Order: sequence, then structure tokens, then C-alpha cells
Amino acid sequence: MGLGTARASRFPQRPAIAVPIRLLATAFDSTALSLHRPQSPPPSVSTALNAIAVTDQEDFAGEYPFAAHALELDGHRYHYVDEGDGPVLLFVHGNPTWSFAWRHFIKAFSPDFRCLAVDHMGCGRSDKPQQYEYTLRQHVSNLSRFIAELGLRDIALVGHDWGGCIGMGAAVAAPERFSRFVLCNTAAFRSQRIPLRIAVCRIPGFGALAVRGLNGFARAALTMAVCDHRRMTPAVRAGYLAPYDSWGHRVATHEFVRDIPLAPSDRSYQTLTEIESGLSQFGNSPLLLFWGERDWCFTTEFLDEWRQRFPDAQVVRYAHAGHYVFEDAREEMIARLGDFLQHRRET
Repeated sequence: MGLGTARASRFPQRPAIAVPIRLLATAFDSTALSLHRPQSPPPSVSTALNAIAVTDQEDFAGEYPFAAHALELDGHRYHYVDEGDGPVLLFVHGNPTWSFAWRHFIKAFSPDFRCLAVDHMGCGRSDKPQQYEYTLRQHVSNLSRFIAELGLRDIALVGHDWGGCIGMGAAVAAPERFSRFVLCNTAAFRSQRIPLRIAVCRIPGFGALAVRGLNGFARAALTMAVCDHRRMTPAVRAGYLAPYDSWGHRVATHEFVRDIPLAPSDRSYQTLTEIESGLSQFGNSPLLLFWGERDWCFTTEFLDEWRQRFPDAQVVRYAHAGHYVFEDAREEMIARLGDFLQHRRET
């Protein structure tokens, strides 16, 4: 969560001392005790076929029964799911999730499509280097290299949160490889909007304590980003939290928050500007927008901006869904996405 919207929109600045205590209370759990847990040594690297061993095979009570794959990028493991054959569906997650978020979609579409879901560096089952360039440009570069390495073409991109921006960045870099787009509660354009509960996680010192120490981002999202809490079963909660079980393993979650580009002086502002400038070339490409209307981060103003830029886009709004729209409205989304993709195959 965290990339802002609507270029001309502004929220008044609020005092940094207005720290939401509920965030800390919700976040504090036994994982906070692992603040200084020694990191396990990285798995051995196999250079054969540019692949790396993935040792974590937990399927979370059958929620995530996928074989692990990984690509070596500059000596680090870049994990991804690769299920099925056929036209390419590329799923790109945001923060603080991982490829686990797309599990229902992979199960539904892998009989007819090649479903690929990446874990950004520092996320999910990818490596979590402590000294790394966790910036928008680097994430776009990683995804672009992944696409090129696997020789992917005619890609249907499905992106959420940061994944929408990173995915569109890869599309801007290689537009000939993409054919259509599905975006959910995301942005790929400049803004100064940022909710207070995210803004406080950018405060030096406090942000690291809240996000890396108390797991305040990933754990709080289990309640704040979902409307139907019955869907967050113990297995699902465990799945979302498993990759972020210590201070060191939450490095990317914190860096994503720090990397939100709000002003020209921010490190990823220029990259975001370049992505925004390249969006117009996709004006004639099929675009489907899914939106959870109860998202307090990517509000419907985000959706308005997308519709202004892409007036021919198909739009599906879910009044009962929050930021994790793929949880709250997964059945409806899967059915609607199936129709969207079926039209692609018929044409």
C-alpha cells in the first residue's frame, strides 16, 4: 500500500505526532520478539539454467500448493510461480503482500493460461538482502529482466498496489511484450496523497520500529485492508505473514513505504514521472479496472484518474471490498476476468 493518486489533489499536512496508537496495538505480537533474530544463511545457489533452489515449500493448508521457481538476479533469488500453459497471465503484487495474494486466480486460470506470479525482491520467497537498492526503478528492472529471461510475449498484466506501477513500468519499457492490462486499486502517476497511517510509517526511527520491529504494516493490513474478515482464516493469515517473520525479513516492506514518491526530491519521483509519461501509448489497449470502494489508501479518486486517462477502460466497482479486493471480491473478480480474457482469445 502507499503509492498516491490524482495529480492535482492535495491533503493538508498533519502533525507527525498524531501517531495512530491502534496501529501499534494491532501490530504487536510475538513476531516483535524477533527484532534481532539472527538470519538463516541463504540457500546455496545453483547456476544451472540461471535458477536457484527454493527451500520454503509451506502450502498453508492447501492455500498455496504451487511449485517454487526462482531466477538469479545479481546473485539474489527472485521467486515466482509458474503454473499452466497457454497465453500469459502475469500477476504482480504490492506491499505488504506477495504472490500468495493471487493464489485463487492462479488456481482458476492455470488450466487455460500460463499463470506467472512474481515476488519482488525482499518479498515473499524471494531473497531479502539487507543492502539493496529497494527502489521503484530497481523493481521495474527486476520484472523487466524476468520477462526477457523467460521470453514472455502477448502478456496480460494483472497488477495491484505497487504491482500496478511496477507492472506498468515494465510495460512502458517493453510495450511490444504486453497486450492488455488488469489493474486493481493502484496508481502509476504522481500524487501527494498519502493516508496518515502510512505517513507516520515514514517518520525516521519510528517507521522502522513500527514496520520492521512490530510488523505494523503486514499485520495491520490483515484487518485494515479487508472488509470480510471471515475470509482471513488462520491459514490465510499465516500465509500473508510468513515471509515477514523478523526484522531482517521486513526490510522491503519498510523500504516500499520509504520509497513512496511524493515530491521531486524523493528518490523514485523521476522514475514515476517516466512511467506516467508512457501510459498514453496504451490508450487503445484493452484495460479492465477492478476497484474495492472501501479502500482507505487507494480511494475512488484513484479510479477517477484512471478513467480520465483511459475513458474506454472497463470498470468494475465493488462497494463491499477494501484494499485487498482480491480477497473481498475474489469470486466476482475471477468471473469477470474470465470474460475479459475469453474475449481476448476469441479475437
